[in-house]
Amino acid sequence: MGAMKTHPFHPNRRQCLALALGAIPGFVLAEEADRNPDPAGWLVSEKLDGVRALWDGAQLRFRSGRVVAAPPWFIERLPRTPLDGELWLGRGRFDELSGLVRRNSPDDQAWREVRYMLFELPGAPGPFSERAATLVRIATQAGWPQLRAVAQRTLPDRAALASWLAEVVRGGGEGLMLHRVDAPWAAGRSRVLLKLKPQHDEDGVVIAHLPGRGRHAGRLGALRLRRDDGLVFDLGSGFSDAQRESPPPLGSTVTYTHRGRTPTGVPRFASFLRLRPDA
Repeated sequence: MGAMKTHPFHPNRRQCLALALGAIPGFVLAEEADRNPDPAGWLVSEKLDGVRALWDGAQLRFRSGRVVAAPPWFIERLPRTPLDGELWLGRGRFDELSGLVRRNSPDDQAWREVRYMLFELPGAPGPFSERAATLVRIATQAGWPQLRAVAQRTLPDRAALASWLAEVVRGGGEGLMLHRVDAPWAAGRSRVLLKLKPQHDEDGVVIAHLPGRGRHAGRLGALRLRRDDGLVFDLGSGFSDAQRESPPPLGSTVTYTHRGRTPTGVPRFASFLRLRPDA
């Protein structure tokens, strides 16, 4: 492979220290959008059904901090700049991707299809509009089809936003992401980054397996979950027979869908969606 190309963004002092210590700068986490948000002042992109991964300039890691076992040739093509994005195979291929990235020994040929879709520059200065433009330059100068910047759009009004959401969902996509154009980078959950989907989803950590009754006797009845805001509730629907026989392990993070919340904050009609390999 030839010499690495020079990229237009260089790590600042905080990023250099993070690289030297092998630390992860952190993740920007989204909140749920209102039902019909005004897109003025936001950049909008498709919400990809992939696996979140942060590149700290030396290693590629899941949200949990665990190192992604990517092939050496994949790692060697990434720049020294810290990057945040989604490992992605395409719409509707999450389960395939999840199995691939969880392997301790990478499947070299299968990784040839994996794209690293960039949507943030961890720790970088300036508003998101500038960081998004820098990501485009990084991906363009890399000249490698497996490293791409997620396409960001400005939309004129709520009707245009609703139209694009419907188009994405019809095509098998999950929904849209809205990021404030003027937002500085900051780790953690914030309303400067919103996810807009026909159905809400959230994550929770498995803290207990509750036994089933009736036809589910002798296997999983429900998962007891704890959300990151401390709320604890039981999730009992959406599982296949195989998942009830071998449920997500204690301490793992799962995603569930819901249709709003009760006055006490408990998700309504919550249903298991999938295990998160990156959390």
